Amino acid sequence: MNQTPIIDLENLCVFKADTILNNVSWKVLPGENWIILGANGAGKSTLLHAITAYDSFSGGTIRIDGHTYGEYNWPELRRRIGIVSAELESRIRPAESASDVILGGHFASLGLYDEPNDELCEKADAILERIGCAYLRNRGWGCLSQGEKRRVMIGRALMVDPILIILDEPCSGLDPVARERFLRFLQNFSSEPDAPSLVMTTHHVEDIMGVFTHLLALKNGRILRSGKIKDLMRDEILSELFDAGIKVDFKDGRYHLNILNIKE
Repeated sequence: MNQTPIIDLENLCVFKADTILNNVSWKVLPGENWIILGANGAGKSTLLHAITAYDSFSGGTIRIDGHTYGEYNWPELRRRIGIVSAELESRIRPAESASDVILGGHFASLGLYDEPNDELCEKADAILERIGCAYLRNRGWGCLSQGEKRRVMIGRALMVDPILIILDEPCSGLDPVARERFLRFLQNFSSEPDAPSLVMTTHHVEDIMGVFTHLLALKNGRILRSGKIKDLMRDEILSELFDAGIKVDFKDGRYHLNILNIKE
């Protein structure tokens, strides 16, 4: 089995007006699904932007699937990393059909600027079926619910057979039912034999489904802890991560966070 890390970071630093990331070293191996957990401002989105080269970094090394940033055609490699984020969603034209949004993944574009052939159209249709969104084929982006948009963005990523899909706080903006529906979809999708690895950022432990195997806990731009979720979901670790008195429970296959006291 290939054990070349999908993501391999060594001492990654991002300096701007202040230190945003400081000496972050992290590996994601094939078959692992990671949660990046931390409070607002911990550096979660900055880390993802650096990995996907949508933002510059100040020091360290980034390798994706064994290829080092600066020594490889990064735009080509980046196409193998699917991204699901509210920021990307906001740039899609409301009239764009769900099918065309998915087809755009093949061209790494928002909007179709090339005519897709029959083979690509058939692949897009098959993906719509796979993500349970065949009924949305011709529906405009502006008419989709937030949960439907998240599924279609995953479908967009699947057009290039990605090795990794990054989900940047995908439950943001979802009502409680839509959130639960999306998380259950993600659980089922990730359980498929050929599913790509996942990296998902969140600040809610309730978002951690059973399919996720590992946890990267970020605090103030540094790694507080990294390892298997079952080893790190402990009261003292989460209390330090969020600067509060926290008790974490595990019930019916899900984690639940209880705040006992808050530091002023």
